[in-house]
Amino acid sequence: MPYPKRLLTEGEEIVRGFRPHWRLLAIPALITIAAIAGTVAFVQFVGIGALELVVLGIAIVVIAWWGIRPFIHWWFTHYVLTNERLIRRAGFIARRGVEIPLENINDVQFSQTILERILRSGDLLIESAGEMGQSRFSDIPEPEEFQSLIYRVREQRSTQLRGAPAVVEKVDPTAQLERLARLHDEGRITDEEFAAKKQKLLDQL
Repeated sequence: MPYPKRLLTEGEEIVRGFRPHWRLLAIPALITIAAIAGTVAFVQFVGIGALELVVLGIAIVVIAWWGIRPFIHWWFTHYVLTNERLIRRAGFIARRGVEIPLENINDVQFSQTILERILRSGDLLIESAGEMGQSRFSDIPEPEEFQSLIYRVREQRSTQLRGAPAVVEKVDPTAQLERLARLHDEGRITDEEFAAKKQKLLDQL
């Protein structure tokens, strides 16, 4: 389920959106598999009875709490970077979130344990102006690359807010004349078109 576009402001675009790193699902998946396998083996070995129904109920609770619940939390947690802000949304029924305007971000630090570095995950500590202070974004895939992306998008946002004029590439009239002559020699433009465009370029010299 991607981040709803109806929550974006006019002109706002998603640069990157993702869920927490998949490693958060590794232990819940192992617990679920072990609980199912153990329950099936126990029932087949002992049979169906009152005790077995109790064991089955315990297995269902284990799977729901330590297997399904972490998956739901992972599925409904979103990290979104737009051209205007950094967003974190979490929660299935009770929702909570953090939104940091890019122009308020002062510093972004990332940290990784040895295991996280092997799995290419880590945490980001966002320092921002205002009441937010510091916000920790945990279990980010490729945290170092995302840190660099935040800096790049923040710089673009700052340039936009300052109203800096766009850089216009200057065209060399001489190079244009040479290219025009080649097109004429190849017969791709007529004599009249060549003469008109040539005069226009000469006026720019």
